[in-house]
Amino acid sequence: MRNAALLLSLLVLAGCAGFKPDYVKPAAELPDAWGVAGSRKPLPPGADWWRIYADERLGKLVEEALANNTNLAMAVSRVDEARAALGVTQADLYPGVGASFDRSRLQTSQRTGIPLPPGTARQRNDYRVALNVSYEIDLWDRLRNGVAAARAELLATEAARDTVRIALSAEVVSAYFSLRTLDEQIGAARRSLQNRRDTLNLQSARRAAGFLTDLELRQIEAEIAASEAQLPQLERQRGTAESGLALLLGRSPKRVYQARIEHDVTPAASPPASIPPGLPSDLLLRRPDVVQAEQQLIAANTRIAVARTALFPSISLTGFVGSESAALGNLFTGPAGIFNFAASIAQPVFSGGRQDAAIAAARARETQALLRYRQVVQTAFREVREALAAQAYARVQFDAEERRAAALRGFLRLANMRLENGMTSRLEVLDAERGLFAAEINRSEALRVQRAAMSDLFKALGGGWQSQTGAPEPTGTTPVE
Repeated sequence: MRNAALLLSLLVLAGCAGFKPDYVKPAAELPDAWGVAGSRKPLPPGADWWRIYADERLGKLVEEALANNTNLAMAVSRVDEARAALGVTQADLYPGVGASFDRSRLQTSQRTGIPLPPGTARQRNDYRVALNVSYEIDLWDRLRNGVAAARAELLATEAARDTVRIALSAEVVSAYFSLRTLDEQIGAARRSLQNRRDTLNLQSARRAAGFLTDLELRQIEAEIAASEAQLPQLERQRGTAESGLALLLGRSPKRVYQARIEHDVTPAASPPASIPPGLPSDLLLRRPDVVQAEQQLIAANTRIAVARTALFPSISLTGFVGSESAALGNLFTGPAGIFNFAASIAQPVFSGGRQDAAIAAARARETQALLRYRQVVQTAFREVREALAAQAYARVQFDAEERRAAALRGFLRLANMRLENGMTSRLEVLDAERGLFAAEINRSEALRVQRAAMSDLFKALGGGWQSQTGAPEPTGTTPVE
């Protein structure tokens, strides 16, 4: 008995020492910061980073999408499922208690080799009520490690939900500004078309008076036809963008078909605030997809410890207490009382290498999770680098298009003055109008790209950030280096 107790003690110590998860956070070689060193901390994934656009209607649309989008609702449902799975796993740590009631009627054969004792009835009733208890002693932390793995999987699922949330808000922002851009382009096309129609009416009268050639008149008519052909294309693109935004908002099929989206129709005059310099690079490690990958790695590491416990004995305790009687009226009397208590130890002896294979599979899954974590971190930094560059270049492009549009407005004004004074032909004015229309289209598109780049950068960073004083950022206009 002493030898058995000593052996059991050694097994317990070995289990305590060998079946704890050995997770160590993977090291990542990170740059110090983007731009000049600063002191900032991330906002939580739920922070309303889109408020930097100062567009109240945009904020309402994003909130509508977060409340009704089906993809986000499915992600939330997966979190509920993972939380319930954690509850199921945690329940294994506690004894299982159940109650049972059985009634049976038995008839014994009189033609067997063992006759019934004298006075024994051939038919008998049996009533039994019992309280059953079962409990597994978690000697090697198999159950506790299972709970830890399930908890890590729950955190990974919550991070996946946050990833969907950030991606959805970024998509709504991009779709919203695409819609606004198309409205500005349609407005510019309609203004250009109306100006050319007015010009055609005026020049038709001049042609009738002999002050204009057929060549110049046909040129004006061709420009009008080109504008009329371009306008339906822009309106078709606007309809597609509006229905796509309605789908992101999670609206009903009827409202998706109607696709009436309220938005600010005032043309934007300046781009939104730029990203301030000095963002610490470890800000990126709080990205929900990075958190998800790390939690999956933790769960995979913990599953190795769970698999290793299959090599050692499992100890289970079972028992019941209750009453059993041939007559229902005597079921709860003292002589009818019964109980049972049992302890069992099960030790695998030979299974063809099943346990070793399960451990090897768990280690392989951990390796896959580690590689996936490293890949996600690498992808995150690549996306941020590209988004920073896109944000900076988009601002430069917008400024250039803004200057080009301003210059062409002045050119058109001078061309009209030269035309009125007879110093040039109408073709020069048409060229100026054509150039200005193209410049206005390019300017609105450059502004859309700049705003979309801002949205992509927030998506790449995993949300917003704030200074150590608690003030949300970005609020400045310093371009990213």
